[in-house]
This record gives sequence, structure tokens and C-alpha cells, in this order.
Amino acid sequence: MNSVLKLYYARKSFGSKKVLTNVSFELAQGEIIGIFGRNGSGKSTLLKMLFGTLKADALDVRINNLPVKQSQIITEQHIGYLPQDNFLPKHLKVRDVIPLFFSAGEEQDLIFRAPFIERIAKTKIGLLSMGERRYLELLLVAHLPHPFLLLDEPFSMIEPLYKEEIKKFLISLKAKKGIVLTDHYYPDVLEVSDRNIVLVNGESTPAAGEKALMELGYLR
Repeated sequence: MNSVLKLYYARKSFGSKKVLTNVSFELAQGEIIGIFGRNGSGKSTLLKMLFGTLKADALDVRINNLPVKQSQIITEQHIGYLPQDNFLPKHLKVRDVIPLFFSAGEEQDLIFRAPFIERIAKTKIGLLSMGERRYLELLLVAHLPHPFLLLDEPFSMIEPLYKEEIKKFLISLKAKKGIVLTDHYYPDVLEVSDRNIVLVNGESTPAAGEKALMELGYLR
């Protein structure tokens, strides 16, 4: 049976600035939700709260109807997370980074055998292109056992070749994961997402497609 994550509410303020006031959605394994919003709308803040690395003012998230505390998300491997910033050690080679994430040989092979990885295996992380590094980071995080995955700008500043490979990978990955995806490259998000929401004035609103994004003020 597929797991279901339900966010009933999420609230967060920074001082007197209310960033998130009324955000909710439901996500099942087997689907991708795109989250849109202008700069400062709280997209990254929301993902960090859901991953448990940013303390929420108020948060009610449940998996299969069981409440999940922020402190449980990482330790119990409920949700995986790809942050905006690069997180791999720049001085290590690709082939040396993979075993840091996976101890079993068969799990390592899944990464080594993925498209493009063999040809960069001996390259240091710091010498990879933006697309190569982002694609590798996604592969590593996505193959961890979490049923849900949060992706913060996976398409940002990467070459078209890797952008297309990432889209193909996400479509295949959703067979076993529920994915939340946010990125300013909205056509790429719309291409892979099943449903979308827009964050406006701290609240979440469903958006069916590009026309809805325009009506909600995300696009002009």
C-alpha cells in the first residue's frame, strides 16, 4: 500500500514577518507536487520545516494518519531532501563519495550504472559542472529509502542535457516515492508534476497549470 503524507498546516514567522500562515497539501507515493511562489514566498522555508532542519512555529504533518514530529523526520527516514546548496565534499572524487551514502555493493552499483556517472567517476566533485553535480546529488538522495522526497530547485543553472535526464529520472522515481518539487524554471516543473500549488501571502492555493499560475500572480 502506498504511503500518504498529509500536511494539515504549517506556520512560520521571522520576527514580525509572517512567511507561512496557512499551508496544506496531501501527497501520496506515486505522484509529484510542484510548489510555486515568488522569491521570499516561503518555498525553501517550507521544505526545510518538512525535513525538520528549520523549527516551525506550528506544524501538523502526518504519514498514514500518524503524527510525525520534526525531530523524527530525519532519524526515522520519513523524508529525503535535496537542498538548493551543494553539499558534497569538493575534494573527493565521485567514486569515493558514493560509498559514503551506500555501504552495500548493489546499492552503489545503482549509482555507478546510472547515465553519465561512469564517465565522471574519477572526477573531483569540485571540478564537476553544475549539471553533473546536481544530477549526482539527486541520484544519491533519491536512492535512499525515504518514501517521500523534497527537491529544492533541481533544475536551476544546469545544462539542458542534465535537465532532461533529471526529468526522465523523476518520472520513473515517482513509482516508489512521493515527490515535492520547487523551481523557478516553471515549464520543467509543469512537465513532470501531477498537481501544483502556489504560495501567495503565506497561503497555499491549488494551481492546475500555466493559466492558473498567471491568475494567481506567479506569472505575467
